[in-house]
Amino acid sequence: MFHRSRLAGAFASISVFVVWSPHLIASGTIAIGDNHTISVGAGLRTALTIGEDGAPDGKSASTNFNVQSMRLYVDGQIHEKVKFTFNTTCEGCVFGQDTGDSVGAGGNVDILDAIVRIEINPRFNVWAGRMLTPADRIELNGPYYGLSWNQFTVPLLPSDQLGKAGLLGRDDGVTVWGSYGRVQYAAGVFDGVDGGPNQQDHPLFSGRLAINFLDQEHNPGYYNSSTYFGTGGDIMTLGLSFQTQSDGAGTAAQPTDFHGYIVDGLFEKNLGERGTVTVEGEYKVFDTSIKSAARADPGCFCLFDGDAWFVTAAYLLPNEIGIGKLQPYIRFTSNNPDGRVRDSDLTEFGVNYVVKGHNLRFNANVTTGDANLTGAPGNDKVSFLLGVQVQI
Repeated sequence: MFHRSRLAGAFASISVFVVWSPHLIASGTIAIGDNHTISVGAGLRTALTIGEDGAPDGKSASTNFNVQSMRLYVDGQIHEKVKFTFNTTCEGCVFGQDTGDSVGAGGNVDILDAIVRIEINPRFNVWAGRMLTPADRIELNGPYYGLSWNQFTVPLLPSDQLGKAGLLGRDDGVTVWGSYGRVQYAAGVFDGVDGGPNQQDHPLFSGRLAINFLDQEHNPGYYNSSTYFGTGGDIMTLGLSFQTQSDGAGTAAQPTDFHGYIVDGLFEKNLGERGTVTVEGEYKVFDTSIKSAARADPGCFCLFDGDAWFVTAAYLLPNEIGIGKLQPYIRFTSNNPDGRVRDSDLTEFGVNYVVKGHNLRFNANVTTGDANLTGAPGNDKVSFLLGVQVQI
């Protein structure tokens, strides 16, 4: 069953009816004939956030209860080597009102993934449709398989720019992926930014190469996790990824090329009765060279230009407290744009209460600083969050 994907779904309960009197073969999976199955799953992330100076008066602390993400996914198989995935999402859902946003962020439900999966053998597979572009580890985690709650605090790739070049790390295209021993690869061609600076309709090229120096990471497709809570063996993986598109940034009048290069690493060691240590880090460089006049244009597809990095360290305590284990962590982010824009940083102190891995965990964290996913400095403030994540 494929519900371990980033594509974790949306509602707390799901019922399925199939006409051909199918039989249940696994939790959430139904067989409807030879090599014909369908599975369903769901995911929810909700949180209480208290932010410094975040109230409408600009002086008082804000208090917000938010459904940060709801996802519903469906996976199926129609042939021994041909499968499909269809997922929907609602990010930052606002109930009872239509925000007019058609890209799944801010209240509306949208298609997250729609993939035809031709899976031939471990070395070579082809996916076509709307899917995650091969990228760095945090992009391939998605929010549901990260270590920290607020992992998206470094500048993000074009496919995360609210629909102008994709949605939530996804884009329409084709990806080939597989593994040779300890080396895993993924490479794809996608639409990238459509219109705007890209008047000649150049495609976006994307690729990732990961080397497993210790135990092999096991995830669906080319996806990743930032922690296995000590269940994945001894992990030391180095990832190299890139994305590039001619006329992939700027404006129609002043287009410029986009190039992104990223190095990321994950180390996790299960110490047995002494717990589990996890260290994650990343360094990325975006090159856009967008002119100041283009940045002043409201229609500019203005990507970050500069470098950024983060490092996270965590320790999973060995003994259960109640029904779960505590995993305290600290994460530091630094965004360093080129030009006259000042640098920004953010520190997150948090603890996960892990009940059932990524399927059920609680989180409490405090962040302080001014870094965010745009790469430009925001307001320097302190925020406190209590969150819960569930998946089925």
